[in-house]
Amino acid sequence: MADSPTSAEAESTDALAIVVAKLRAQDVIDAAQDEGVYDADRSVTEHGADAVAIPVTAPPETISYREVVRQVGEPRLRTLEDHLRERGWSDREIDAAPGSWAVIGSVVLVEMGDAPRPEEIGDALLTMHGEADTVLSRGPISGTHREPDVTVVAGEGDTRTVHREHGIEYGLDLSEVMFSPGNKAERARMGEIVDADDRVLDMFAGIGYFTLPMADAGAKVVAVEHNPTAFEFLLENAMRNGVTDRVQAYRADNRDVLGEGLDAFGDAPTVDRIVMGYYDATEPDGDGYTYLDPAIAALEPGGTIHVHEATPEPLTFDRPIERLEDAASTQGRSVDVLETHRVKGYSEGVVHVVVDARIE
Repeated sequence: MADSPTSAEAESTDALAIVVAKLRAQDVIDAAQDEGVYDADRSVTEHGADAVAIPVTAPPETISYREVVRQVGEPRLRTLEDHLRERGWSDREIDAAPGSWAVIGSVVLVEMGDAPRPEEIGDALLTMHGEADTVLSRGPISGTHREPDVTVVAGEGDTRTVHREHGIEYGLDLSEVMFSPGNKAERARMGEIVDADDRVLDMFAGIGYFTLPMADAGAKVVAVEHNPTAFEFLLENAMRNGVTDRVQAYRADNRDVLGEGLDAFGDAPTVDRIVMGYYDATEPDGDGYTYLDPAIAALEPGGTIHVHEATPEPLTFDRPIERLEDAASTQGRSVDVLETHRVKGYSEGVVHVVVDARIE
């Protein structure tokens, strides 16, 4: 941490800002919010070529920073509506503007829908988020590899970025691989509930969404990902976070890896924990379940499985639990549900849920 602010800096404590590397911006904002010192009434602004000034109400106690400075100028307009009104937008146009967006590293990701003048919206979002340099309009995720459809609407147009949250760094290209901001709490949770030296199978690892926080917590993770681009980022991110010794990555189909008996764990062909982060992984196939059946067979008696599913509201929790129990019963095993919770809305009438269960 830097020294206390100088007397000149302290003259106006309501205009203090801390200077940090631009790459750390989102992590520092999150930490400042947790500490209760982030000042949402002012903008994050650039500070030199590689740094930003993050507005705070007082110098933070738990965050490292380069220096404390005073921000000068007018307080920022707090909402997108304020910015658009300043640009002369009508009430009807503002009603059609997006109501939410996410900052992922140096990129603002937003669903424009039918909003008018997306370039002006993009420029406004860049004004509001000084840590970002590109705004992308997000379309639907499609295809076997869950590939995104994005369009550059403002800024530099660089879709590659490094996103930081809860001490984990995710390198990615938002034009080629998906990243769900709404799963932030779930990524953090997996790093908290895993035990050190757990043997974990992450069946749909992507760029390391769950693999990285679990490996960072000390677990040994076999991470399986079929998408070649996501797999490259998975390898890169394991190195970036210093967990290559705890991550064994396979670019393969889960069924092939499971069929080989998980030789990555040597003499222990079963695992303590399995993560199934693919929404459709619980779908039945003929008389059985394409992914659930081999997953349960690979799970140590008393091991835990974390099943993600996009479930219609009326079937919330009931459907994934019934599928788990059905798949387990065919192998003479039982299901003890440990926890159920909603992650986020998935689409109209459909919710993303997670079921944690012990398989005896």
